[in-house]
Amino acid sequence: MVTVRVPATTANIGPGFDTFGCALALYNTLTFEETPSGYIFIGCDEAYQNEENLAVVAYRKVMDAMGLPMPGLSVTIRADIPVCRGLGSSAAMIAAGASAANALHGSPYTPLELLGICNDIEGHPDNLAPALLGGLVTSYVDDGIPVAVRYALHPELRFTALIPDFELSTHLARSALPKQVPFADAVFNVSRAAVLLKALETGDRAIIARSLQDRLHQPFRGKLIAGYEEVRDMALSCGCTAFCISGAGPTLLCLSFGEAFEQEMAKHMEELPGRWRMLPMAVDHTGVQVV
Repeated sequence: MVTVRVPATTANIGPGFDTFGCALALYNTLTFEETPSGYIFIGCDEAYQNEENLAVVAYRKVMDAMGLPMPGLSVTIRADIPVCRGLGSSAAMIAAGASAANALHGSPYTPLELLGICNDIEGHPDNLAPALLGGLVTSYVDDGIPVAVRYALHPELRFTALIPDFELSTHLARSALPKQVPFADAVFNVSRAAVLLKALETGDRAIIARSLQDRLHQPFRGKLIAGYEEVRDMALSCGCTAFCISGAGPTLLCLSFGEAFEQEMAKHMEELPGRWRMLPMAVDHTGVQVV
């Protein structure tokens, strides 16, 4: 039996579409026990109680990589990461299953190797890489092999999630994106992404505010999020340094320094259209852990 704890993640982070990701201190905790056959799930919606559960899929991937037969599993899940909200709930399940299989069979793989084994489940590593490695990670896939690099973050930088009471499927959010973008928009994103990474390390608020902009996905996905403009305007008026969509949405992410923004924003949450909750989150610097 093994228990693993996996952090939530935010991906894209403005201009870093399908590339930037950061692990956040909100967790799913899963306990795995191998059984002779079949699957038993505790703490999981009935729709996910089958062999297509992402934790099981990832567990099988690692067993296959080790050349071992897939056992039955008993899986107990405590899920604090909201589903379909742009906070990496799918990546958390994949990281959990992969890490559990690895831990129960002698830990032959590093977290980066687990990323290589399981990345094709989602197809892009922007959430899975920070879930496994922790911290701020940039990643891409080269000829089927994921490459991931960790970056430093200024210690006073704060992440605050504004989470609505509705879901947004990643499939729908991705289908809203154009098949082609103007060359100028591609240059816009590349230049800001490069500058943003250094600004997040040094804590340069002015550069963060100017660089956390995007032309590849947010203008299209924002239209799918009810209240997007009102929430953005309110957050900026309350003093957040910069604002972006978390992953594919609908969670919206505020970057700030100190507690002043959160204190001011808390006074105005009831003024927002619909029902939103505010969740300040520290950065998780360790990634998935066996506990």
